[in-house]
Amino acid sequence: MGMTWVHESPPVWDADKARIVGEAAPGIFDPSYRAMTPGQLAPGEWWRVERDGRTVGYGWLDVNWGDAEILLAVDPAHRERGVGSYVLEHLAREARGLGLNYLYNVVRPAHPESDRLLAWLRGRGFVSSTDGRLLRAASTRAHAEAASAP
Repeated sequence: MGMTWVHESPPVWDADKARIVGEAAPGIFDPSYRAMTPGQLAPGEWWRVERDGRTVGYGWLDVNWGDAEILLAVDPAHRERGVGSYVLEHLAREARGLGLNYLYNVVRPAHPESDRLLAWLRGRGFVSSTDGRLLRAASTRAHAEAASAP
């Protein structure tokens, strides 16, 4: 069945976030997520992905200097089923709607699958920057302008 993109307002820490984000292997996400408690407000903008009424992933976006820092989290039981791509494209749409220029993500050096994740992001248009971030234009216009810059 199809997936549903649900904006959480206000975003609060709950059992599904704890299961998918908080219980992820060490090195994947900021360790402060492990310390969050149920009902606590979660920073940034959060969307959840539902499939058949079950939460299978999350997208997170925080605006930083006109760009969108993003986080993608997919339930391990639902990986390799298009959830990550769905989250990424919906986050790009949200960033474009906010008039933001770029999406960026930082893959932590301690990430247990960093090479695989870096390849996945690069395959979806991200490029490495000198400060360790991976960047992708939020819109096709921004992508064209970046490509034509000297």
